Amino acid sequence: MGIEERQWNLIQAADEATVNRLSVELGVDRVLAQLLVQRGVATFEDARSFFRPSLDKLHDPFLMKDMDKAVVRIHEALERGEKILVYGDYDVDGTTAVAEVVIFLKRFSQKVSYYIPDRYDEGYGLSYKALDWASDNQFNLVITLDCGIKATDKVEYARAKGIDVIICDHHLPEDELPKAVAVLDPKRTDCHYPFDDLCGCGVGFKLLQGYAQKYGIDFSVLEPLLDLQVVSIASDLVSMTGENRILAYYGLKRLNEDPRKGLVAMMGLAKLDPGHVTIDDIVFKIGPRINAAGRMESGKLAVDLLTAMDERTAKLIAEKINDNNNERKSIDREITQEALSMVQEGRALETENVTIVYNPTWNKGVVGIVASRLVEAFYKPTVVLTKSNGMVTGSARSVQGFDLYASIESCADLLENFGGHVYAAGLTMKEEHLEEFCRRMNSFVSDTITSEELTPVVDIDARLDFSQITPKFLRILKQFQPFGPGNSNPVFLTDDVYDAGNGRRVGAGGVHLKLDLIQESQPYRQIGAIGFNMAQYYDFIKEGNPIDVCYSIVENFYRGSSTVQLRLKDIREREEFI
Repeated sequence: MGIEERQWNLIQAADEATVNRLSVELGVDRVLAQLLVQRGVATFEDARSFFRPSLDKLHDPFLMKDMDKAVVRIHEALERGEKILVYGDYDVDGTTAVAEVVIFLKRFSQKVSYYIPDRYDEGYGLSYKALDWASDNQFNLVITLDCGIKATDKVEYARAKGIDVIICDHHLPEDELPKAVAVLDPKRTDCHYPFDDLCGCGVGFKLLQGYAQKYGIDFSVLEPLLDLQVVSIASDLVSMTGENRILAYYGLKRLNEDPRKGLVAMMGLAKLDPGHVTIDDIVFKIGPRINAAGRMESGKLAVDLLTAMDERTAKLIAEKINDNNNERKSIDREITQEALSMVQEGRALETENVTIVYNPTWNKGVVGIVASRLVEAFYKPTVVLTKSNGMVTGSARSVQGFDLYASIESCADLLENFGGHVYAAGLTMKEEHLEEFCRRMNSFVSDTITSEELTPVVDIDARLDFSQITPKFLRILKQFQPFGPGNSNPVFLTDDVYDAGNGRRVGAGGVHLKLDLIQESQPYRQIGAIGFNMAQYYDFIKEGNPIDVCYSIVENFYRGSSTVQLRLKDIREREEFI
């Protein structure tokens, strides 16, 4: 059982007159001009801003509600010699945010510590256990990062213990905000900050930028923190537009030119080519390793790594986290296979409009990954549940276009806790509510999801002939980076291609497909291509049959040399797509 064949959606060409004018003004291929117009770039000046992001274009941090209160309270704490506790979630976004704030504040005080909750013992968000620990250890100020926007009761608890709280979060707030000293969250309805899709680490950076701006600290002091920004932005899958594009652009530059010791150690273990690290490398190699610390052992390890000051310490911690990641991958594969079997054999709790699977023995740290795998396999909103501390708990993932958060929110009265985004969420409930939760989720999804949202789609930016893939085309396309949501690596469609005869299955179990493609109209040009999990097409292609392909263009670095490769998104028999 698997997903239905994906639809190919060739995005309508942008305004022809604008495309033609931009093509002439910039001296670029019409396809590149079309891609720019699709991204809202319509003039020469727009193109300059797009291709040359500038840190000068970052917004004034004091446009964010409560920023003034937050920086003044931190300054008071530093002036008085108060103990400050920096608290963050155990994932990449939370741990990078904690690392950047700790590194910055320790310039001014050594009375700064950090606390990452235990995923299994304390769960997500600000915990009572942490506040008790803060009180016992005489902390006067707690700064939360990537969490806290729903911690109304916890903030009251902290206040009763004489602890002030500053919240830095980017998740959706509820109607009532916690009564903290300051609540920084660009998604607050009363916050008119110009860019509301910052990650948690991004909100933390704005806090530091605000502090630096108010107290006369040069921005150059913040620049070494930009490598943490790009790791967080890429891993948290926030949009690669606006401020995120600027921060990621300079973060990627920092990561490749002068990364911190912890990231150098991690990149070495991931076998990445120094100086050529991409957003994809962060998403698939660096981020999962950092996440593995919180999934398998403790997110504190990740902060220890990111704040390490010497190579030896960084290397030792990185090796420990890498071992965690290898263990995570093994458990992930095992649970994914079990979950797939449950659905295929009719043992899931729900499979009609939403996929819901539950096993009380599953590792809580990997259920989000497993949910993503089930979405890939069955293309339905998915909830994967296990048991922890006597509660049913788990993660949910959505399909493109469907607001999963709204469906979970509709079951709020059944839940002890929940939070997240449109496409990803976490939740906790008593086991007695599980059956009703499944019934309601299925009903809500049935009433709100459309058939289009249940059909996987490959969005194609433009048709392209292989003859157009010139060095100049590739040089300009490279400047569209960094890629991510809102500025994805363009997907192209090329018609009527075939394999030169070297096609083969590759990878463990031969599940991937490696080809050398030739376009019928240009028989002397070969371009290498890789199709992950596409080995099912091997026999058809090996017989010399013509195909249509959609793909992104990537640059691969291996042992100092660079090659251009097509990363296939989908393959169709020639006659199927006109």
